[in-house]
Amino acid sequence: MSQAGARDTLAPVRRALLFGNFVIGSGVMAVVGVLNDLSRSLDVSVATGGQLIAIAAAVMCFGAPILAGWVGGFDRRRLLAGALLWYAIGHAVCALLTSYEALWPVRAATVLGAAVFTPQAAAAIGVMAPPAERGRAIMTIFIGWSAASVIGVPMASWIGESYGWRSSFAVIALLGAAGAIWVYRVMPDGVRPPALSLGDWKALLSSPFLMGMVAVTALSGAGQFTLFSYLAPYYKQVLQASAAEIGLLFFWFGVFGVIGNTLMSRWVDRLGTHRAVTATLLLMGASLLLWPLGNGLASAALVLIPWGLGCFSSNSAQQARLGRAAPALAPALMALNSSAIYLGQAAGASSGGWTIEHSGYAPLHWIGAAWMAAAITLSVWVGRRAAVRAA
Repeated sequence: MSQAGARDTLAPVRRALLFGNFVIGSGVMAVVGVLNDLSRSLDVSVATGGQLIAIAAAVMCFGAPILAGWVGGFDRRRLLAGALLWYAIGHAVCALLTSYEALWPVRAATVLGAAVFTPQAAAAIGVMAPPAERGRAIMTIFIGWSAASVIGVPMASWIGESYGWRSSFAVIALLGAAGAIWVYRVMPDGVRPPALSLGDWKALLSSPFLMGMVAVTALSGAGQFTLFSYLAPYYKQVLQASAAEIGLLFFWFGVFGVIGNTLMSRWVDRLGTHRAVTATLLLMGASLLLWPLGNGLASAALVLIPWGLGCFSSNSAQQARLGRAAPALAPALMALNSSAIYLGQAAGASSGGWTIEHSGYAPLHWIGAAWMAAAITLSVWVGRRAAVRAA
């Protein structure tokens, strides 16, 4: 088949997988938007409610590589549709629960669908796309996560503040069911990417250089989620923001995330991946350091701009850096990097929750900045090590 014919055949699959990632991202980040009502409804503290983010992230962190080995031989049409259906049913059940003690284990089981869908969707589209279209095809389906930040989180926040967190979870359940049907209808049978070998994992885990790159992802994620996990209650309690204003701030953040990702896709080759990653980390670090200046809605929106520009573009540049560092190990490296993303989220949400319990919201940005400083330092070291290796 010609590349044009393959592109036409692949377009419906790309759109379905993009929508699937939108649903996954919206569900993963929904707790951030509904934390105010969830903590009030279940009669738990904001810090305790925020641990749902840490629990889900920990499950996805360890679940992604473990499940990657288990589902290696599965047909991707049924696997991806089944993962979305599991995700939908899990959110529907969560919406019916009335206690935190019942909610957190069901939420943990629900996000196993996310641990399967996102990395396996990337692997599937990579196998299906022609070599010349492979990178673009993978980047296209990850737009779903960016769209989740622009539409999904503000939507969850507004619905949660207006109608309750259960309504937000019910909407995600409906979207997940629709996504499962869509993927099953357009995905062809017989797509089975090659499974990861034990040798791939050994080569990756024994390399300080490659593991240093992955650690940058975890540290930067921790820096962001120390504060990001608790933005909704922070805006409501500290800035006295309304439900509409909180949703608008999340939307504003997401818009600049998309802008940053778009610009990075054009500049990454010119800057070089190592410089690109470090530049995005510096942007996010700047927002964390300037955070106290955002003491009103307008100033808070301005402080969010560097963070938004660096957030998703950092992940894109990091994926490009990982892929170029060791092409032969790219599947294992990408899987481990996905785990690092979730590990960072868990560490950040946990450190932020502990800080709120003991010292309130004021120190959150300093804790986040410390995590980010460690990520920047390590990223600079990786860049220098790469230059030495190249020489």
